[in-house]
Amino acid sequence: MAKTYPALTPELKSWIMQQPVFFLASAPLQANGHINVSPRGLDSLRILDDHALVILDLTGSGNETAAHLHENGRLTVMLCAFSGDPKILRLYGQGKVVWPDSAGWGSYRKLFSPELPGVRQIFHLQLDRIQTSCGFGVPLMDFVAQRDTLSTWARKKGPDGIDKYQHDKNARSIDGLPAPGLCQD
Repeated sequence: MAKTYPALTPELKSWIMQQPVFFLASAPLQANGHINVSPRGLDSLRILDDHALVILDLTGSGNETAAHLHENGRLTVMLCAFSGDPKILRLYGQGKVVWPDSAGWGSYRKLFSPELPGVRQIFHLQLDRIQTSCGFGVPLMDFVAQRDTLSTWARKKGPDGIDKYQHDKNARSIDGLPAPGLCQD
């Protein structure tokens, strides 16, 4: 039932932008390192073209994706239909972290709402495999709303509090890999 595509089709692009949640998967190179799967929402994904997308990354409890991308560049985005026809879409590729002081930041950042607080970085993913599968086992669920908890937390912390939190809690992965831009190594 799996099908691969040479590029994102208009239908896939439209379907992607209708999904309220997606997941990022990354892993370190070391065999005993922890694989990370991170759910995302808050309108934080944009399609750049048939082979590339960007993801706005907000401050969170860890920074595994950035550390893994810095080490090896591997990233998978998975979306699945919780309503309508069943479908799973996996977008495999090579990613990089775009920091606020990096070239390209301004052009990518303006693709997202300026109202989202706690922005940490942007992930740029160049796709090398696009694959759908059936999704027959994914449950049907009703979307109620995006949570405002992360935005409320970031607003309460303020820019200085977010900066301190990122440097204290997001500078290294749980396996000790550095997240450049935050790690002082």
